[in-house]
Parts: sequence; C-alpha cells; structure tokens
Amino acid sequence: MSQTLIVAKFGGTSVADFAAMNRSADVVLANPGTRLVVLSASAGVTNLLVTLAEGQEQMQRAYLLDEIRRIQYAIIDQLAQPEIIRDEIDRVLENITMLSEAAALATSTALTDELVSHGELMSSLLFVEVLRQRSAPSLWFDVRKVMRTDDHFGRAEPDMALLADLVQTQLAPRMAEALIVTQGFIGSEAKGRTTTLGRGGSDYTAALLGEALHASRIDIWTDVPGIYTTDPRVVPSAKRIDEITFEEAAEMATFGAKVLHPATLMPAVRSDIPVFVGSSRDPEAGGTRVCNQTQNPPLFRALALRRKQTLLTLHSLNMLHARGFLAEVFNILARHSISVDLITTSEVSVALTLDTTGSTSTGTSLLTQALLTELSSLCRVEVEENLALVALIGNKLSQAAGVGKEVFGVLEGVNLRLICYGASSYNLCFLVPGQDAEKVIQKLHRNLFE
Repeated sequence: MSQTLIVAKFGGTSVADFAAMNRSADVVLANPGTRLVVLSASAGVTNLLVTLAEGQEQMQRAYLLDEIRRIQYAIIDQLAQPEIIRDEIDRVLENITMLSEAAALATSTALTDELVSHGELMSSLLFVEVLRQRSAPSLWFDVRKVMRTDDHFGRAEPDMALLADLVQTQLAPRMAEALIVTQGFIGSEAKGRTTTLGRGGSDYTAALLGEALHASRIDIWTDVPGIYTTDPRVVPSAKRIDEITFEEAAEMATFGAKVLHPATLMPAVRSDIPVFVGSSRDPEAGGTRVCNQTQNPPLFRALALRRKQTLLTLHSLNMLHARGFLAEVFNILARHSISVDLITTSEVSVALTLDTTGSTSTGTSLLTQALLTELSSLCRVEVEENLALVALIGNKLSQAAGVGKEVFGVLEGVNLRLICYGASSYNLCFLVPGQDAEKVIQKLHRNLFE
C-alpha cells in the first residue's frame, strides 16, 4: 500500500445528483492517495426515510417513496449503461417499501435504523457506477462488515477493538486492489441488525476507519470550502481559516458553527491524524486543515452563533448562605434529563441557559409544566426565550488583558443578558436578544477580525 493513505468523506450535497457525484469523482481521482471513500445519502433522502420510519398512511407513503425514487433515478438516467444499477436500486426501493409498510403498523428504533440505512446503501452503489463509467477500478464495500456497534439504535457506539481487527482483515486487503466505496453513518450490532451512529455519523465513520487504517489524512468534502471566522451568510467578508486546532474546531461546533461535530473527530484527535475540510463544488478553492497543534494560535479565532436559546433565572432568598440549593436545582434538571449549558450565579439567584441544539425537540418542550412546577416549589422561576448565544472562540482568552474592553466596548446599545468568561480559556460567551444577534456578530467581526 502507498505511503499516503487518504480517507475521503462526501456529504449529502456532494452526492445529491449526477453533476455533484461527478465533481466528487473528480476530487477522488485527482489524488492517487485516496483509497477509501465514505458517503452520506444523497441530499434529502435521509429525511424522507426518517419520515417513512415514523409510520405513514398509504397515500403519504406512496408520495415519499416517489420522491426517493425521483432523486435516485435522476442520477441513474444520466449513466451510460443504467440497466444493471437500475435493477439494484429497484431492489433497494422494494425493501424500503416493505419496511415502510411495517413501520405503518408499528414503529421501532431498530426498524428506523434499518430503513434509514438504505440512503447510504443507494448513494454508494450509484457512486461506484459513476466511477466505473469513468473506467476507474472501484469496489462497493458494505461497511456493516467492519463497523460493529452496540445495539443502542439511533446512536450506536462502535466497538473500537473489533473494528480495528475487522478493518485489517476485511477492508485493508481490498484497498490494495481497488478504490473502495463504502457507507457513512451505518453499522451493525452483534445479531447482525443494522444500526446508525447518530448525528454527524458519516464524519464519525470516516474518522473511525481512518484511525483503524492508520491513514495519513481524512478529507471531509462538503459544500463550503473550509471553516470560516464566522458564518459567511451573516458576514460576507468572513475569512477562511487555513489551519485550526481540533480544540478550536470543537469549540466552534459546540457553539453552533455547522462545521464538524466535535465527537465525530475524536478518533482523528486520538491518533493525531489531520483532517482537511474542503468543498467538492470548488476543490481548487482550498480548505481548512484541522490538526492537534498549529503555529502561533491567535488570541481571537472565530465567532459562532447559536439561536433560539432559553434563559432560566431562579431566585431564592433561601439561597443566601444556604448549602445545597444549587445541588437541588441540578438534581431536578437531571431528573428531567436537561443539560445545562451556561451558568452564572449571584447571592440570591442563578441564571442558566438550556442547550436545545442536538436534540430533536424544541426548547419550549424541554420546559415541561412538570419541571416548572417542581422548580417553583423551590424558588421563583423566570423564563426568557428567543435569545441568541454569541461565542467568541480563541486561545488563552482568560489570561489576556483587555479582552473585555475589546469585545464589549463595541456593543454599547445592546442588552447583554448573561456573560460567561473565565471558565474556559478557549471561549467567551454571552446572550443577546435574538433580533440583535446578526448585528452583534457583524460588529464584533469588523472589530476583531477585519
């Protein structure tokens, strides 16, 4: 096997249609070091499958199945020799039909995973065909042969030791003879039932396989050329960051930047494998390299924004000199399985934000009547909604002088509801009213980055 071994992962938009698949094929074939390709489902397909898995009546089922067929057939119809692959995709679609009928009778997490996995199975079959059409020797590989997980459906955890063994025996030998195309996001448990790895699962797959193969790099291809100082849709003059540490990227992702899900990169961090993030639409544009250490990390790295935050303020005179008040509050929140994000306290009150990102439910449904009643028996409760969390990501922020003036000096006229600073040397966070969020990001970006 060659010295450089690259695992390339392509997201849903990069395999959305025939043109996108061909651009991705260009990227793969341009670099002989790329021996393993990990794919997401074509854009839109996973959502349709998830809806089918919720159990739909016949009319709705027929409509959703047609949508899936339409997306995949749009690719098949542009292939030079579509016959063989059309039969294969039809078989997959028959499976989907059968499983969605089962879901209409009774839903289950195992059935959902089984159904949803078909998106990746189809995109990877089609991509092999696109490569073959360009006479590139490539093989389809079922990732479930190596990605063994527990049976926590919907968020299964891989068995690292078993994965490492199986990759060496089942996958590595095949990579010597051809370019291997496989699926992200899916795995299988001990009884052979299909599982999925949860949010950001395809990035996680690429990082896990990269680690097991001792890859020299993992390339994540999306629709944006790298990681920016802030969301370019909010600040068009945002600059691309050429090199960033895993730590900084994880902070950005935690605070809502839609770059990489931090947990998904853990295997790469552990094994010190650099990750490259680029755009399959425009591979020439370059991208961002994420690695364990960078030269001269700057004081300010990026700004992230997380909308729809809920602030809970709990007042209690009993808190004065009382022990155990906070413990009791956290106990109640834990019982209602709520994770607290930011927190500040005063003598008689505590303010905390609830993180709703990453959960499928909305913020308001987290604050159930039962929870509010339980908290109200302990203290006076105030709830504020529609706030936005602004996070300034940087390095050694808590040791630097004058950060407060640089940041807050620009924001006179903005109501700051809560500030968290000092707990982490990588970030400074504060809450502002939702309608001011973009203005705050634009002002700060102009002042700190331009």
